[in-house]
Amino acid sequence: MIAALRNQTLSAFASPHAAAGLALVSLTAALVLMAGRLGPHPSLLQGWLLAFAIWSCAPVGSVTLLLIHRLTGGRWGVVAGAILRPLAATMPLVAIAFVPVLAGLTYIYPWAADASQIKPDIARWYLDQPWFVLRAVIALIGWSVLGVTFALGLGGRLLAALGLAFYGFTISMVAVDWFLSLEPHYVSTAFGSMIAIQQLLAALAVVAVLATTNFERRALSDIASLLIATVLGVVYLEYMTYVVAWYGDLPEKAEWFLRRSKDAWVGVLLVTFVAGAVLPFSMLLFEGLRRSRSGLRIVGLLLLFGTVMHFVWLMMPAFSAQAPAALTALGTLLTLTIASVLFGQGIASVEVHHAE
Repeated sequence: MIAALRNQTLSAFASPHAAAGLALVSLTAALVLMAGRLGPHPSLLQGWLLAFAIWSCAPVGSVTLLLIHRLTGGRWGVVAGAILRPLAATMPLVAIAFVPVLAGLTYIYPWAADASQIKPDIARWYLDQPWFVLRAVIALIGWSVLGVTFALGLGGRLLAALGLAFYGFTISMVAVDWFLSLEPHYVSTAFGSMIAIQQLLAALAVVAVLATTNFERRALSDIASLLIATVLGVVYLEYMTYVVAWYGDLPEKAEWFLRRSKDAWVGVLLVTFVAGAVLPFSMLLFEGLRRSRSGLRIVGLLLLFGTVMHFVWLMMPAFSAQAPAALTALGTLLTLTIASVLFGQGIASVEVHHAE
């Protein structure tokens, strides 16, 4: 299996489209890192982190869905595999894209710039730069190995089970590290689970958008049902986190929500909730739409828009220079998306070649 994985991986990465995608991510990451560290532009690295958070959802969610399908089976996974596998194969790009964050910790996270902002025991045993880097490297390498392995169809059920356990363990840590620790005084035990479900939702939304004529109506209905479950999961966890923080009279947690309920952030939240949850959920209640490719495509686009706005609402209020960070995030997201498309085309072409 190891020899087959090595040979197929080298073949996939050597394809022109995949090499172009890999080069685009690497070059863009290097440029942003140099500009963010050498110049007075920490907002570049903050914007890069926001774009990374949004863009990485679909690849990581695709890996998880492939693991789940390997264990449970189902026609939905067979049909959606043509989209999920190239997405999962982009995990090495996700690992590369996180390098600017690791190299610019002090420009992004307040605890990395000043350890006195958090409790001494937390700074020593958890939110410490070497520990942060170690947890990130373990997670990204593990996810990349799983993504490439199952993208090439080489993983077995035992590896899928172990992979899901590994994912559940790592996402609960790195989601807090990467995103929530932007404001280290706020903690949430449900945050990792919410991010995990958001990743599943994003991957399924991409499948819905890219659904082709090969998708059977029964498979479309199954994907729609999974979309309903993940939408409800994200909304439930976000709402219950708010309820616990607010009605539990927890000042530090309430302050985190208050910061996101001022000025334009109320509008962002409302747009996110309506466009990213209420509208797609209402549309998915109709059986005819659940079996319609065009209907699911609209739902998928709404959910992807909701994912973008959700992460903007979660992370952007933590940044001081919000406008430059937002512009950087927009440009980065477009660049990473183009790189993903190129890389995915290269992986898909290799799959077709092997099938023939």
